[in-house]
Amino acid sequence: MDDWLIDDERLSIERKSILPGEGFFYPESLEETEREREAAERLADAETVVIADTDADGLACVALLEAQFDDVSLLPASPHDLDRAIDWAAEYVDQGTRVFLCDLCPDAAEDIEALHTLVDRADSVRWFDHHQWEPDLADAVETAGVELTVGDSDEVCTADVALAELADDFDERFVDLAAVTRDHDLWIRDDPRSDDLADLAHWIEPDEYVDIVREHGADLPPEATELLAERRIEKDALIEKAVERAELREVGPWTVGVTYGRCSQNEVAEALREQGADAAVIVKPAGSASIRGTENFERAHEVAAQVNGGGHPKAAGCKPDIYDDMLDYAHHWTTRGAVAKQAIVDAFKRLDIEE
Repeated sequence: MDDWLIDDERLSIERKSILPGEGFFYPESLEETEREREAAERLADAETVVIADTDADGLACVALLEAQFDDVSLLPASPHDLDRAIDWAAEYVDQGTRVFLCDLCPDAAEDIEALHTLVDRADSVRWFDHHQWEPDLADAVETAGVELTVGDSDEVCTADVALAELADDFDERFVDLAAVTRDHDLWIRDDPRSDDLADLAHWIEPDEYVDIVREHGADLPPEATELLAERRIEKDALIEKAVERAELREVGPWTVGVTYGRCSQNEVAEALREQGADAAVIVKPAGSASIRGTENFERAHEVAAQVNGGGHPKAAGCKPDIYDDMLDYAHHWTTRGAVAKQAIVDAFKRLDIEE
Protein backbone atom coordinates (compact mmCIF):
# COMPACT_ATOMS: atom_id res chain seq x y z
CA MET A 1 0.00 0.00 0.00
CA ASP A 2 1.32 3.44 -0.92
CA ASP A 3 2.18 5.64 2.07
CA TRP A 4 0.27 8.59 0.63
CA LEU A 5 -3.02 6.68 0.98
CA ILE A 6 -2.79 6.97 4.78
CA ASP A 7 -1.00 10.30 4.96
CA ASP A 8 -3.02 12.45 7.37
CA GLU A 9 -1.52 15.65 6.07
CA ARG A 10 -3.20 15.33 2.68
CA LEU A 11 -6.69 14.49 3.96
CA SER A 12 -9.52 16.99 4.18
CA ILE A 13 -11.17 17.48 7.57
CA GLU A 14 -14.22 15.55 6.33
CA ARG A 15 -12.18 12.50 5.35
CA LYS A 16 -9.91 12.76 8.38
CA SER A 17 -12.99 12.70 10.57
CA ILE A 18 -14.16 9.44 9.00
CA LEU A 19 -10.89 7.48 8.83
CA PRO A 20 -8.53 6.35 11.60
CA GLY A 21 -5.02 7.75 11.98
CA GLU A 22 -1.97 6.40 10.19
CA GLY A 23 -0.95 4.10 13.03
CA PHE A 24 -4.10 2.03 12.60
CA PHE A 25 -2.87 0.71 9.25
CA TYR A 26 0.42 -0.71 10.52
CA PRO A 27 0.23 -4.43 11.43
CA GLU A 28 0.16 -5.03 15.17
CA SER A 29 2.86 -7.69 14.79
CA LEU A 30 5.33 -5.09 13.53
CA GLU A 31 4.25 -2.53 16.10
CA GLU A 32 4.44 -5.06 18.93
CA THR A 33 7.95 -6.13 18.01
CA GLU A 34 9.11 -2.51 18.08
CA ARG A 35 7.23 -1.76 21.28
CA GLU A 36 8.69 -4.77 23.04
CA ARG A 37 12.19 -3.72 22.02
CA GLU A 38 11.53 -0.24 23.39
CA ALA A 39 10.06 -1.71 26.58
CA ALA A 40 13.13 -3.86 27.14
CA GLU A 41 15.36 -0.79 26.73
CA ARG A 42 13.25 1.30 29.10
CA LEU A 43 13.14 -1.38 31.78
CA ALA A 44 16.80 -2.38 31.71
CA ASP A 45 18.65 -1.12 34.79
CA ALA A 46 15.70 1.03 35.94
CA GLU A 47 15.39 1.40 39.70
CA THR A 48 11.73 2.48 39.51
CA VAL A 49 9.30 1.46 36.77
CA VAL A 50 5.89 3.05 36.23
CA ILE A 51 3.31 1.28 34.07
CA ALA A 52 0.81 4.05 33.36
CA ASP A 53 -1.93 5.19 31.05
CA THR A 54 -0.65 8.02 28.89
CA ASP A 55 -3.49 10.45 29.50
CA ALA A 56 -2.96 13.49 31.72
CA ASP A 57 -3.96 11.59 34.86
CA GLY A 58 -1.59 8.67 34.37
CA LEU A 59 1.27 10.95 33.38
CA ALA A 60 0.70 13.23 36.39
CA CYS A 61 1.36 10.14 38.52
CA VAL A 62 4.63 9.62 36.65
CA ALA A 63 5.63 13.23 37.35
CA LEU A 64 4.93 12.72 41.07
CA LEU A 65 7.01 9.54 41.13
CA GLU A 66 9.86 11.23 39.26
CA ALA A 67 9.80 13.98 41.88
CA GLN A 68 10.23 11.36 44.61
CA PHE A 69 12.62 8.88 43.01
CA ASP A 70 15.78 9.63 41.06
CA ASP A 71 15.61 6.94 38.39
CA VAL A 72 12.12 6.42 36.95
CA SER A 73 11.30 4.67 33.70
CA LEU A 74 7.84 4.91 32.15
CA LEU A 75 6.30 1.92 30.41
CA PRO A 76 3.29 3.35 28.52
CA ALA A 77 0.14 1.24 28.59
CA SER A 78 -3.58 1.42 28.01
CA PRO A 79 -6.55 -0.55 29.34
CA HIS A 80 -6.55 -2.59 26.13
CA ASP A 81 -2.92 -3.75 26.41
CA LEU A 82 -2.45 -3.89 30.17
CA ASP A 83 -1.70 -7.61 30.02
CA ARG A 84 1.12 -7.03 27.55
CA ALA A 85 2.69 -4.29 29.68
CA ILE A 86 2.64 -6.51 32.78
CA ASP A 87 4.10 -9.40 30.77
CA TRP A 88 6.99 -7.25 29.55
CA ALA A 89 7.64 -5.83 33.00
CA ALA A 90 7.69 -9.34 34.47
CA GLU A 91 10.24 -10.39 31.86
CA TYR A 92 12.53 -7.37 31.65
CA VAL A 93 12.66 -5.58 35.02
CA ASP A 94 15.74 -6.22 37.11
CA GLN A 95 15.51 -8.05 40.40
CA GLY A 96 14.67 -5.61 43.19
CA THR A 97 13.04 -2.94 41.02
CA ARG A 98 10.25 -0.78 42.46
CA VAL A 99 7.16 -1.05 40.24
CA PHE A 100 4.06 1.16 40.17
CA LEU A 101 0.93 0.77 38.05
CA CYS A 102 -1.11 3.96 37.64
CA ASP A 103 -4.51 4.87 36.22
CA LEU A 104 -5.20 1.40 34.84
CA CYS A 105 -7.92 -1.11 35.70
CA PRO A 106 -7.98 -4.74 34.51
CA ASP A 107 -11.05 -5.85 32.59
CA ALA A 108 -10.49 -9.58 33.12
CA ALA A 109 -8.32 -12.05 35.02
CA GLU A 110 -6.28 -12.61 31.85
CA ASP A 111 -4.99 -9.04 32.12
CA ILE A 112 -3.10 -9.79 35.34
CA GLU A 113 -1.84 -13.33 34.83
CA ALA A 114 1.83 -12.26 34.98
CA LEU A 115 1.47 -10.30 38.23
CA HIS A 116 2.82 -13.15 40.38
CA THR A 117 5.97 -13.30 38.26
CA LEU A 118 6.36 -9.53 38.43
CA VAL A 119 5.94 -9.51 42.21
CA ASP A 120 8.56 -12.24 42.55
CA ARG A 121 11.10 -10.19 40.57
CA ALA A 122 10.33 -6.74 41.94
CA ASP A 123 11.25 -5.29 45.28
CA SER A 124 7.68 -3.99 45.60
CA VAL A 125 4.63 -3.51 43.40
CA ARG A 126 2.08 -0.79 44.14
CA TRP A 127 -1.05 0.01 42.14
CA PHE A 128 -2.83 3.40 42.20
CA ASP A 129 -6.16 3.87 40.46
CA HIS A 130 -9.63 5.38 40.69
CA HIS A 131 -11.70 3.35 38.24
CA GLN A 132 -14.57 0.97 39.03
CA TRP A 133 -12.97 -2.34 40.03
CA GLU A 134 -14.63 -5.74 40.09
CA PRO A 135 -14.13 -7.16 43.60
CA ASP A 136 -12.71 -10.47 42.34
CA LEU A 137 -10.05 -8.67 40.28
CA ALA A 138 -9.08 -6.46 43.22
CA ASP A 139 -8.79 -9.58 45.39
CA ALA A 140 -6.63 -11.29 42.75
CA VAL A 141 -4.27 -8.30 42.54
CA GLU A 142 -3.86 -8.13 46.31
CA THR A 143 -3.47 -11.90 46.58
CA ALA A 144 -0.59 -11.67 44.10
CA GLY A 145 1.21 -9.43 46.61
CA VAL A 146 0.42 -6.02 45.13
CA GLU A 147 -0.38 -3.07 47.40
CA LEU A 148 -3.55 -1.76 45.76
CA THR A 149 -5.11 1.64 46.45
CA VAL A 150 -8.26 2.60 44.56
CA GLY A 151 -9.81 6.00 45.15
CA ASP A 152 -13.45 6.98 44.84
CA SER A 153 -14.00 7.55 41.12
CA ASP A 154 -16.59 10.24 41.84
CA GLU A 155 -14.23 12.25 44.03
CA VAL A 156 -10.60 11.79 42.98
CA CYS A 157 -8.37 11.09 40.00
CA THR A 158 -5.40 8.74 40.18
CA ALA A 159 -2.99 11.65 40.62
CA ASP A 160 -4.88 12.46 43.85
CA VAL A 161 -4.38 8.88 44.98
CA ALA A 162 -0.67 8.94 44.21
CA LEU A 163 -0.26 12.31 45.94
CA ALA A 164 -1.89 10.97 49.10
CA GLU A 165 -0.09 7.62 49.11
CA LEU A 166 3.47 8.66 48.32
CA ALA A 167 5.56 9.55 51.36
CA ASP A 168 6.83 12.96 50.34
CA ASP A 169 6.20 16.62 51.04
CA PHE A 170 5.43 17.64 47.48
CA ASP A 171 5.93 21.15 46.20
CA GLU A 172 2.70 23.13 45.84
CA ARG A 173 2.87 22.93 42.04
CA PHE A 174 2.33 19.14 42.25
CA VAL A 175 -0.66 19.59 44.56
CA ASP A 176 -2.05 22.05 42.01
CA LEU A 177 -1.24 19.67 39.14
CA ALA A 178 -3.30 16.90 40.77
CA ALA A 179 -6.22 19.26 41.38
CA VAL A 180 -6.26 20.54 37.79
CA THR A 181 -5.90 17.00 36.43
CA ARG A 182 -8.89 15.97 38.55
CA ASP A 183 -10.87 18.88 37.13
CA HIS A 184 -10.63 17.35 33.66
CA ASP A 185 -10.59 13.66 34.50
CA LEU A 186 -13.81 13.92 36.50
CA TRP A 187 -15.23 16.32 33.90
CA ILE A 188 -15.72 19.13 36.42
CA ARG A 189 -14.22 21.75 34.11
CA ASP A 190 -14.05 24.63 36.57
CA ASP A 191 -10.39 25.29 35.76
CA PRO A 192 -9.58 26.26 32.13
CA ARG A 193 -6.09 24.83 32.54
CA SER A 194 -7.46 21.30 32.78
CA ASP A 195 -8.38 21.12 29.08
CA ASP A 196 -4.87 22.34 28.28
CA LEU A 197 -3.32 19.48 30.23
CA ALA A 198 -5.58 16.89 28.60
CA ASP A 199 -4.89 18.13 25.08
CA LEU A 200 -1.15 18.47 25.61
CA ALA A 201 -0.89 14.93 26.98
CA HIS A 202 -2.69 13.68 23.87
CA TRP A 203 -0.58 15.61 21.37
CA ILE A 204 3.00 15.20 22.57
CA GLU A 205 5.15 12.25 23.61
CA PRO A 206 4.53 11.00 27.18
CA ASP A 207 8.08 11.61 28.37
CA GLU A 208 7.98 15.18 27.05
CA TYR A 209 4.69 15.85 28.81
CA VAL A 210 6.05 14.52 32.10
CA ASP A 211 9.11 16.76 31.80
CA ILE A 212 6.93 19.83 31.23
CA VAL A 213 4.47 19.30 34.10
CA ARG A 214 7.22 18.22 36.47
CA GLU A 215 8.94 21.56 35.91
CA HIS A 216 5.92 23.84 35.46
CA GLY A 217 2.98 22.05 37.05
CA ALA A 218 -0.36 23.02 35.53
CA ASP A 219 0.88 26.46 34.46
CA LEU A 220 2.20 25.56 31.05
CA PRO A 221 5.10 27.43 29.40
CA PRO A 222 4.53 29.64 26.31
CA GLU A 223 5.82 27.06 23.83
CA ALA A 224 3.21 24.58 25.07
CA THR A 225 0.34 27.05 24.86
CA GLU A 226 1.41 28.02 21.35
CA LEU A 227 1.31 24.38 20.29
CA LEU A 228 -2.15 24.01 21.80
CA ALA A 229 -3.48 27.03 19.94
CA GLU A 230 -2.18 25.69 16.64
CA ARG A 231 -3.48 22.16 17.10
CA ARG A 232 -6.90 23.26 18.32
CA ILE A 233 -7.82 24.67 14.93
CA GLU A 234 -8.06 21.16 13.55
CA LYS A 235 -9.43 19.77 16.82
CA ASP A 236 -12.37 22.17 16.75
CA ALA A 237 -13.11 21.31 13.13
CA LEU A 238 -13.21 17.59 13.92
CA ILE A 239 -15.49 18.22 16.90
CA GLU A 240 -17.83 20.18 14.64
CA LYS A 241 -18.01 17.30 12.15
CA ALA A 242 -18.88 14.77 14.88
CA VAL A 243 -21.57 17.04 16.34
CA GLU A 244 -23.07 17.66 12.91
CA ARG A 245 -23.57 13.94 12.24
CA ALA A 246 -24.95 13.15 15.71
CA GLU A 247 -28.48 11.95 16.31
CA LEU A 248 -30.53 11.74 19.51
CA ARG A 249 -32.17 8.40 20.26
CA GLU A 250 -34.74 7.60 22.91
CA VAL A 251 -33.55 4.48 24.73
CA GLY A 252 -35.76 3.50 27.65
CA PRO A 253 -36.02 6.54 29.94
CA TRP A 254 -32.90 8.19 28.48
CA THR A 255 -32.06 10.39 25.54
CA VAL A 256 -28.79 9.11 24.08
CA GLY A 257 -26.72 11.17 21.67
CA VAL A 258 -24.95 8.90 19.19
CA THR A 259 -22.27 9.95 16.74
CA TYR A 260 -19.13 8.89 14.90
CA GLY A 261 -15.79 10.45 14.13
CA ARG A 262 -12.17 10.99 14.96
CA CYS A 263 -12.60 13.72 17.56
CA SER A 264 -12.18 14.83 21.15
CA GLN A 265 -14.98 12.90 22.79
CA ASN A 266 -15.46 15.04 25.88
CA GLU A 267 -16.23 18.22 23.96
CA VAL A 268 -18.56 16.32 21.64
CA ALA A 269 -20.34 14.80 24.64
CA GLU A 270 -20.74 18.25 26.17
CA ALA A 271 -22.31 19.56 22.95
CA LEU A 272 -24.75 16.64 22.89
CA ARG A 273 -25.60 17.25 26.54
CA GLU A 274 -26.48 20.82 25.64
CA GLN A 275 -28.82 19.42 22.96
CA GLY A 276 -30.66 17.39 25.61
CA ALA A 277 -28.74 14.09 25.75
CA ASP A 278 -28.60 12.24 29.06
CA ALA A 279 -25.72 10.17 27.71
CA ALA A 280 -23.42 10.30 24.68
CA VAL A 281 -21.85 7.59 22.56
CA ILE A 282 -18.94 8.59 20.35
CA VAL A 283 -17.80 5.78 18.04
CA LYS A 284 -14.29 6.18 16.67
CA PRO A 285 -12.97 5.15 13.21
CA ALA A 286 -10.49 2.74 14.81
CA GLY A 287 -13.40 0.76 16.27
CA SER A 288 -13.39 1.88 19.89
CA ALA A 289 -16.03 4.09 21.47
CA SER A 290 -16.43 6.52 24.35
CA ILE A 291 -19.53 6.62 26.52
CA ARG A 292 -20.21 9.75 28.54
CA GLY A 293 -22.90 10.29 31.14
CA THR A 294 -24.48 13.24 32.92
CA GLU A 295 -26.20 13.85 36.23
CA ASN A 296 -29.17 12.05 34.63
CA PHE A 297 -27.14 8.99 33.61
CA GLU A 298 -24.40 7.57 35.80
CA ARG A 299 -24.15 4.04 34.40
CA ALA A 300 -21.66 4.47 31.56
CA HIS A 301 -19.40 1.76 33.03
CA GLU A 302 -22.31 -0.71 33.04
CA VAL A 303 -22.93 -0.10 29.36
CA ALA A 304 -19.23 -0.42 28.51
CA ALA A 305 -18.88 -3.66 30.47
CA GLN A 306 -21.33 -5.32 28.08
CA VAL A 307 -19.29 -4.40 25.00
CA ASN A 308 -15.71 -5.24 25.95
CA GLY A 309 -14.92 -2.22 28.10
CA GLY A 310 -15.25 -0.43 31.41
CA GLY A 311 -14.59 2.82 33.21
CA HIS A 312 -16.50 5.25 35.42
CA PRO A 313 -20.20 5.94 36.00
CA LYS A 314 -20.00 9.07 33.85
CA ALA A 315 -17.07 8.19 31.57
CA ALA A 316 -16.25 4.82 30.06
CA GLY A 317 -14.72 3.26 26.98
CA CYS A 318 -15.14 0.08 24.99
CA LYS A 319 -14.39 -1.67 21.71
CA PRO A 320 -17.24 -3.92 20.60
CA ASP A 321 -16.06 -7.32 19.41
CA ILE A 322 -17.54 -7.01 15.94
CA TYR A 323 -14.51 -6.73 13.63
CA ASP A 324 -13.49 -10.02 12.02
CA ASP A 325 -11.61 -8.70 8.98
CA MET A 326 -10.88 -5.54 7.00
CA LEU A 327 -14.24 -5.75 5.23
CA ASP A 328 -15.87 -5.18 8.61
CA TYR A 329 -13.73 -2.09 9.10
CA ALA A 330 -14.53 -0.89 5.57
CA HIS A 331 -18.22 -1.24 6.43
CA HIS A 332 -17.54 0.57 9.71
CA TRP A 333 -16.05 3.58 7.91
CA THR A 334 -18.59 3.78 5.10
CA THR A 335 -21.59 3.44 7.43
CA ARG A 336 -20.08 5.77 10.04
CA GLY A 337 -19.93 3.03 12.67
CA ALA A 338 -23.46 1.71 12.25
CA VAL A 339 -22.84 -1.76 13.73
CA ALA A 340 -20.82 -0.46 16.67
CA LYS A 341 -23.45 2.19 17.40
CA GLN A 342 -26.21 -0.40 17.45
CA ALA A 343 -24.22 -2.76 19.68
CA ILE A 344 -23.78 0.00 22.25
CA VAL A 345 -27.37 1.24 22.02
CA ASP A 346 -28.49 -2.36 22.58
CA ALA A 347 -26.33 -2.40 25.72
CA PHE A 348 -28.26 0.61 27.00
CA LYS A 349 -31.49 -1.28 26.35
CA ARG A 350 -30.30 -4.23 28.45
CA LEU A 351 -29.77 -2.12 31.56
CA ASP A 352 -32.21 -2.79 34.36
CA ILE A 353 -34.43 0.26 34.64
CA GLU A 354 -35.14 1.34 38.19
CA GLU A 355 -38.78 2.10 38.77
